[in-house]
Amino acid sequence: MCALAFGLSKLIAWQQAVERAQNSQTALYTKYSFDPGYIISDEQFFDSDSMTTAEIQSFLEEKGANCSGDLCLKNLTVPVTSQNADNECSAYTAPDSGTASVAQIVDASARACGISQKVLLTILQKEQNLISKTSVTQEELDKALGLSCPDTEACDVNYAGFFKQVYGAAHRFKYYLNHEKQYNYRAGTLNSVRYSPNEACGASDVYIYNDATAVLYIYTPYQPNAAALAAGTGTGDECSSYGNRNFMIIYTSYFGSPTVKQE
Repeated sequence: MCALAFGLSKLIAWQQAVERAQNSQTALYTKYSFDPGYIISDEQFFDSDSMTTAEIQSFLEEKGANCSGDLCLKNLTVPVTSQNADNECSAYTAPDSGTASVAQIVDASARACGISQKVLLTILQKEQNLISKTSVTQEELDKALGLSCPDTEACDVNYAGFFKQVYGAAHRFKYYLNHEKQYNYRAGTLNSVRYSPNEACGASDVYIYNDATAVLYIYTPYQPNAAALAAGTGTGDECSSYGNRNFMIIYTSYFGSPTVKQE
């Protein structure tokens, strides 16, 4: 009987903690249009038919109109290699030429791994501003999506290069989805999410509503604090991080709300 009562009290305490987190998230959304527990819908994140190669190319030409040089995304062609199908992605078949444009790489990687082309484009902008830059360096292309580039360490050289970054990120997102329970950020429960790589900046409980948002936190494990949200696209304070805030802002700017159902 005592064990039953103890279990019930734990359940009640958990439900109360969930309610507090959800109320806090609702308040943030009301004030800043950002809910840390629902950054993008599953429908949009995993829509691998969101854009065609031609649409991606037109997008790159429009957004990168002021960029000059062969390394601009609208002009770039890089070597690619075929990738075998595995538990995460279907096979990626390289063109006979052994090279592909950015639009071709983004589209084919998205379709192979079941990730939205719009998501990959948003992260290209979030990580290196590659969509809108007026000039691009090889170093920026080598870490284009920030894949295996932790905040406190150097990037993993095994993932250097534009193709490896784009296909690798799409593959990684699908891996995170399929192995979500192995990580600290999971949908449908409370998650302690830090504000910054600096542990002293603290954390708060976030109720993550869906898999896509959990995947974003596994990839970029910080939430914006109040100062970052209040700053809009600007700079907050010494404890601010911007990755997931900027993902939402950029996606909205390019493609509309990441959480509203799109026709």
